[in-house]
Amino acid sequence: MAPSTNALPQGRDESAPFGRMLTAMVTPMASDGTVDYDGAARLAAYLVDEQRNDGLVVSGTTGESPTTSDEEDERLLRTVLDAVGDRATVVAGVGTNNTVHTLKLARQAERAGAHGLLVVTPYYNKPPQDGLARHFTTVADATGLPVMLYDIPGRTGTPIAAETLLRLADHPRIIAVKEAKGDLFGASKVMAETDLVFYSGDDALNLPWLSVGAAGFVSVVGHVVGADLHEMIDAFLGGDTRRATEIHRRLLPVITAIMTRTQGVIATKAALSLLGLPGGSVRPPLVDATPEFTAALREDLVAGGVKIVEGP
Repeated sequence: MAPSTNALPQGRDESAPFGRMLTAMVTPMASDGTVDYDGAARLAAYLVDEQRNDGLVVSGTTGESPTTSDEEDERLLRTVLDAVGDRATVVAGVGTNNTVHTLKLARQAERAGAHGLLVVTPYYNKPPQDGLARHFTTVADATGLPVMLYDIPGRTGTPIAAETLLRLADHPRIIAVKEAKGDLFGASKVMAETDLVFYSGDDALNLPWLSVGAAGFVSVVGHVVGADLHEMIDAFLGGDTRRATEIHRRLLPVITAIMTRTQGVIATKAALSLLGLPGGSVRPPLVDATPEFTAALREDLVAGGVKIVEGP
């Protein structure tokens, strides 16, 4: 497969091929449950222009991909690319637990203009490591786009073993891993032996991941504190670890509220509502945040330095 002609919006060094600060973007919904494409464009612009994201992931789990159709995924991707694709890396979530369907989504994303693919470990059917390797390489062979693997066994039931990552690193288009299983030691060994680039996929461990060589973050709380997280990365890479630690500690209430007290999409959309930003409702089987949760969330966001939009 020849390299894709989908050009990145700006030059990337090999140490951070997708950028450093990426948010896994929610999919805004209208009151009738349909995708709010205008809201998606506004949210994408906010994340890039005001929250300093140099990359976005669309149609990931945080984008409610289990409940969006292929047609919605394609239109959403094109919408975000039109809004920010000239100044941010736009990565399409295409992973499913069906290799044939994943191939379809990967090719669809390439045609739409995606800059890269996020491919999650197949979930529920729990393939063996040889099956994982075949799945990922088959997807990587199907397009000319760079691939970020998504290792999150808490959702999928199956981790990607370090030995499997060492094998997959030989593929020229498998270049990165979004790591959400907290195995800093195993990832350190893979980074030491390969050119695979790691991104923190767990906001609670963002700073520790930087300490072992991660390039940056694929964040959820980046919806509301992306600029702070970008500052943390800049401080750490600039040698100011004290400042990076200060930011990490200040953001603890935000991370706690969004990532631990209910499902992350539910919390994120509630937070966006408090900021006056597009988010809307969630699709079943998720349920919208309760007033009690939202009230507590407001307090946590304020404690973390987030400015809330007050009503009239």
